[in-house]
Amino acid sequence: MTKPVFDDEFKQGVVDYVNQHPEESKVSIAKKFGIADSTIHKWVRAASKNGNKIESRGSGNFSSDEAKEIARLRKELKDTQDALEVLKKAIGILGK
Repeated sequence: MTKPVFDDEFKQGVVDYVNQHPEESKVSIAKKFGIADSTIHKWVRAASKNGNKIESRGSGNFSSDEAKEIARLRKELKDTQDALEVLKKAIGILGK
């Protein structure tokens, strides 16, 4: 199952709705828009730090080649750590 991707226009619409309807709970707003309430909290928090505007760079947009390399290395490290955890669990199961 893949993670849904929402465009900036949709995110901004949700944030604007939340700001215009402070009496309504974020849970009910989430149900209305078909998204998780934690997602709404995240979008509202991000927008409040940016003058109530949603701004996303998009996937794969990096400020420099160095930032891109850092992101690649972080992903590689995470993948390696995940593989190590799987191997540790397998050794624990097979070692019995």
